[in-house]
Amino acid sequence: MARASAAVAAQTARDVLDAGTELFTSRGFAEVSLEDVAQLAGVTRGAVYHHYRSKAGLLRAAAARLQADVAAAVVAAAEQEETASAQLRAGCHAFLEAITAAPAVRILLIDAPAVLGWTQWRELDAQSSAPHLREALAAAGVAEELLGAMTAHLSGAMNEAALWVAEQARAGERDESRARDAAHRSLDQLLSAVLG
Repeated sequence: MARASAAVAAQTARDVLDAGTELFTSRGFAEVSLEDVAQLAGVTRGAVYHHYRSKAGLLRAAAARLQADVAAAVVAAAEQEETASAQLRAGCHAFLEAITAAPAVRILLIDAPAVLGWTQWRELDAQSSAPHLREALAAAGVAEELLGAMTAHLSGAMNEAALWVAEQARAGERDESRARDAAHRSLDQLLSAVLG
């Protein structure tokens, strides 16, 4: 019976997380109440509090899951390539695609930094995509003494490019397509400079 209860609790937590992610993506953090989340998940508000303690706790869980999804996309793309430099390129391009897709862009690049603060946001990044980027840079030949700085530079550049693409998306689908293409071409130039 305990396993059944644990399974039900785990499913409830997933349902709440799915509902929160959906609502945060469509409305933004500020416009979502825990009552909205509970209603969409088909649970009580108490169940939401039980699993996530607060709306910010739910956002943190949504951001952590999305960070893990982005990291998985990066790794999957990199593993398709043979050389270290090709793996770095493929992973970086996969990152840009994954982080600009809904729901990642709204939650990871807009709401999470504002609500959780940069320290918590950077901790989430340090647990997911950043280690893969650092490893890829090292494998591609970036000197050990430059790895930390290069990881920060390249990660920051990709995050800013993702925000820029998202801003262009507000102007219309055609602009987003051009912006996405420009972001990828710019990323290629940046990576060429890094790889020398």
